[in-house]
Amino acid sequence: MRFRKVAILLIVLSLWGGTMLFADSASQKVRVFINGIEQDDGGLVADGKTYLPLRQLASSMQAIVEWDNQNKRATLYKPNVHMFLFRNNTVFGNVNKGYQGSFKVFAQIDNLKTDITAVKISIFDPNGKEKVIQTGNVNPTSDNFWYATEDIEYKFESSGKYPIRFFVKTKGSDEWTVISEKIISSL
Repeated sequence: MRFRKVAILLIVLSLWGGTMLFADSASQKVRVFINGIEQDDGGLVADGKTYLPLRQLASSMQAIVEWDNQNKRATLYKPNVHMFLFRNNTVFGNVNKGYQGSFKVFAQIDNLKTDITAVKISIFDPNGKEKVIQTGNVNPTSDNFWYATEDIEYKFESSGKYPIRFFVKTKGSDEWTVISEKIISSL
């Protein structure tokens, strides 16, 4: 009787181990790099196809993801956003460390294929601290519109990159999604 239990246990363990090896060989994890940065959640290769996490991919591409739970459908939207930075009516992109002054942001948005209700433009210092430049409710009537901020007073206290990010809120959502970024370098 004891021999029978041991034999059954060995068969079960062998089948379990073989199943795990087969499952590992049927699908493999892959490392995913976007613009040279390795992503936290990697991809998966199964049956010769590579599967990537959509939200992470959309975030890296600065795109909007809408999820329709009822139909189990994800839709990805990537509008074109062109941002221009003006200081005294002159376009700029670099400042000296310690510069303090005012500037404004002008954004042209086109190929917008989803409804949005609000926009937000923020500047982030090299340590990631956010300062909101301006937010506003919007109701675009076509797939393109322009948005300009008021002048903002800001001091570039340290050397480094200061991202300006353009966010939108889609209809029916309370989340901000980044759809564009411009960098000011403080030298």
